[in-house]
Amino acid sequence: MNVPITQVLSCDENGVQEAAALLQAGHVVAIPTETVYGLAANALNETAVKKIFSVKGRPQDNPLIVHISDLNMWSSLVADLPKHALALADAFWPGPLTIILPKSDLVPATTTAGMDSVAVRMPSHPAARAVIKAAGVPLAAPSANLSGSPSPTTAQHCFKDLNGKIPLILDGGSCDVGIESTVVSLVEKPVLLRPGAITAEMLSRVLGETVAISEAVSRPLKAGERPTSPGMKYRHYAPRARVILVESDLESYIKLLNSAAEPKTYGLVFEGEQPLALKPCITYGRAHDAASQNRELFASLRQLDDCGAKLVYARCPDRDGASLGVYNRMLRAAAFEVIKL
Repeated sequence: MNVPITQVLSCDENGVQEAAALLQAGHVVAIPTETVYGLAANALNETAVKKIFSVKGRPQDNPLIVHISDLNMWSSLVADLPKHALALADAFWPGPLTIILPKSDLVPATTTAGMDSVAVRMPSHPAARAVIKAAGVPLAAPSANLSGSPSPTTAQHCFKDLNGKIPLILDGGSCDVGIESTVVSLVEKPVLLRPGAITAEMLSRVLGETVAISEAVSRPLKAGERPTSPGMKYRHYAPRARVILVESDLESYIKLLNSAAEPKTYGLVFEGEQPLALKPCITYGRAHDAASQNRELFASLRQLDDCGAKLVYARCPDRDGASLGVYNRMLRAAAFEVIKL
């Protein structure tokens, strides 16, 4: 559906009802969630779901997360609801956790990229749940951006990428979490496939067993390896600039950045570090503060595009606990190009 200009509405009753009507008619709309903005379509309508892939330019082998507003909706999407899945839902829903289980026949193969499992979550953003409830159907909703670019955390980011491509964006302000949901598979043993604000340690405490972390969290997919979760592609969340992730102490990083001869070289640093650099810098949160880094990362990567950056040396975040999520996004934004000093 090409439109002259995409409408942006607030998340009041009028906006929610307009979004629901478009979704019921088989269109796609952008809605806010607590993680990032989602490009939503009726998850049970193959024609509508195909529009998501078309609008984003998203590869067809990349599965989508299905968003629900209540547990009854979940039970219709999966073959079974085991106790450990319900325990995680009780602990973390509504919230930034996606749970993968074997799917029911109700879910079309287009939504799951042909896999026999389905990824489901219940967002905590009230507008997202209101739209799902008003539409009366679960919504497939990957990030509302062009595929591969930094995920959108404001309605303005969505508008910049998708104006003229979709009929409506609901403006719910800046996203509270700022990176996509944690994804855990319960198809066999619990495995964390994509890190986020909810950590493997948090999941393990609820389940009473260790949740393994997939090797693909910190390495690219191997040749022929299929993504079993969104966000596992080689280069993802990336600005147009070449990004190099730098693992070092601050002094060594600053020496590297200041000595760069390439034009339009920028630093991606933590708050308070800009005065040490001779090159222009963009910040993404505070050092050792995963929550602030998550909230600011994608907006900062987009700001680098706005500045015309060509080469970016990025300060490496911590790599454990809640920081693993931002580290995972940084690795993919850098296409796994890392310098260790």
